[in-house]
Amino acid sequence: MKIISGIQPSGELHIGNYLGAIKNWLKLQADPANECLFFIADYHSITQAYNPKKKSGEILDLAIDLLALGLNPKKSVIFQQSQIPYHTELAWIFNTITPTGELAQMTQFKDKFQVMFDHFDEKHGNEKQFIDSIEDTTAENLTIKVNEQVSDLREKIKKFDNVGLFDYPVLMAADILIYKADAVPVGEDQIQHLELTRNLARRFNTKFGKTFSEPESLLTETPRIMSLTDPTKKMSKSHGEKSYIALKDSPEKIAQKIKSAVSDIGGGKDKGGDNLLSIFKAFSETKSEKSEYEKFKNNHNTGELKYAEFKPRLSELVANNFSEYRKKHAELSKNKKYVKKILAECAEKASVIAEKTLKEVKEKIGLLI
Repeated sequence: MKIISGIQPSGELHIGNYLGAIKNWLKLQADPANECLFFIADYHSITQAYNPKKKSGEILDLAIDLLALGLNPKKSVIFQQSQIPYHTELAWIFNTITPTGELAQMTQFKDKFQVMFDHFDEKHGNEKQFIDSIEDTTAENLTIKVNEQVSDLREKIKKFDNVGLFDYPVLMAADILIYKADAVPVGEDQIQHLELTRNLARRFNTKFGKTFSEPESLLTETPRIMSLTDPTKKMSKSHGEKSYIALKDSPEKIAQKIKSAVSDIGGGKDKGGDNLLSIFKAFSETKSEKSEYEKFKNNHNTGELKYAEFKPRLSELVANNFSEYRKKHAELSKNKKYVKKILAECAEKASVIAEKTLKEVKEKIGLLI
């Protein structure tokens, strides 16, 4: 199969990124029957607030990460999205056949705005807390408090509100269809976007003639890794450095983070323990490691899990998994010219495929004279 997938450059990778995407990419690459294209989705990454001075460094560092983790330019095409102009050209053409109502229904678009409101709640508290805080205030102070909240919310909306955030599923469809991919590895949160891709392929074919196949989803069953500091929330860099395990973290830093990780959030809800066990299971590869997991899991179920024994073993397991990565990352970081050379050579390979598809599309819609 011809397989394509991308990942955004938005700072250092953590174990949730690895388990959610890259680990599966390595398995797909290992199958000689697959033709794999993996790209750094830098255009997608600029739909949210970012630092332009840091972006190029994030792109290069992500390329180093992918190579250090085992993506092989001899087996896969590894490229930077923005170096292939045909993606955005096809996206514009797809925009002309995409109803705005379809994009408005995208769950991730709604979720990103929910993140904005979550940030707002974290700063100002929920509605009840707000009401409690103003019970004894004067009308003048109340006006000031409300205006402060409204002003802050407007600022949040400004940061999140852009056409690219609304429209990026169309660019995602172009990313996929321009290479006429057969399949796309996705998590459950991306299924809706892939369905839009299939709809656009079908719509284009109906209107202009058979051009695209409808790519299948390769649903990746990945554990939902939660924050170390708040196991009710998905692991994310936005929750603070102690909440996630970065791939580049030293064994000592990993041990420190896991030692301080929440194991029980109280109220009989041992979500922290469940989360740490899911991490252990995700990194258990050998028969003995899987046996260890079962032992720890059973002890957890009976309330006999000793975290003083379990946490150091989990730290060791995670750290050992990325020992080769850390070594390769250090080597590649000293040879960035080599990394840039790989991206340039792979971009040429991707361009040949993409240009051919775009030419066919332009001919079908009547732009070639």
